[in-house]
Amino acid sequence: MYNINFNSYEDLKNEGKSFYWASFFLPRNLRNNVATLYSICRNFDNIADNDDKDRSKKLQILINEIKANKNNKINKFFTENKIEISILEDLVQGLILDQSLIRIQNEKELVTYSYKVAGTVGLMMSKVIGITNNQSNSSAIDLGIAMQMTNIARDIFEDANMNRIYIPLDWIKNIDINLLKNENKISYEQEVIISNAIFRLLELSEKFYLNGFAGMKYIPLRPRLSIFIAAKIYRGIGLKIRRRGKKYNRQRIYLNIFEKILITFQSFLTFIFLTTYSYKYIKLRDTLPNENL
Repeated sequence: MYNINFNSYEDLKNEGKSFYWASFFLPRNLRNNVATLYSICRNFDNIADNDDKDRSKKLQILINEIKANKNNKINKFFTENKIEISILEDLVQGLILDQSLIRIQNEKELVTYSYKVAGTVGLMMSKVIGITNNQSNSSAIDLGIAMQMTNIARDIFEDANMNRIYIPLDWIKNIDINLLKNENKISYEQEVIISNAIFRLLELSEKFYLNGFAGMKYIPLRPRLSIFIAAKIYRGIGLKIRRRGKKYNRQRIYLNIFEKILITFQSFLTFIFLTTYSYKYIKLRDTLPNENL
């Protein structure tokens, strides 16, 4: 039997810096639950990326044990927060996909993958913070998808070194893994293809962020600000990548403390007038598993 030992606040502080920053604006009881959910998801992610070995079997055994044992602490947490275990199962299936060579072929595969590893987190988080209107599900999923697309745009070089290409291959034709790893010299034309794909990904993520913002009205008022700030900070990473121009960055882009403070201040100002904004949900994708729960 496998166990997941999670330390909620430490995991959030050490590995989820954007969410940790935004969590200070949550009520204390919600902050505990948000940190616990983040820690559960992060521990699964860490198991998946622990080393070069295929962790598919371990991940599947873990989720099966959680589903079968009502006394399991994760099962109990999900029951208490009215979260369907099937959503966590979708997340695990996404992590299992990562155990083999990843070559996302097109935009539809990108969206499906992003749902599994991040849209599921958005959907589970919506339950934890007390959203009861199922109309919010699509926005919660899309906000998670948007954040994952930001991750992909930021981590192309790192992912390539883990033998993973998440940018759709039909966006980067004639670009192979060795070029992305920087093992072969990249020509100017190839650099343009890669950078154009990064910008295309960020433009797509922006549409998903707007769909996420369209669902803010369903979030109870107190946690709404925290989720809004977390989303704005994550989105800020993508904006910073865009400001650096069309080039293939090999170094991970971070927001420094000043940039986070600035985005937080701007988010406060925007939040005051949020109800006057006409964010409208626009269908960008097919219906996904668990979306209508």
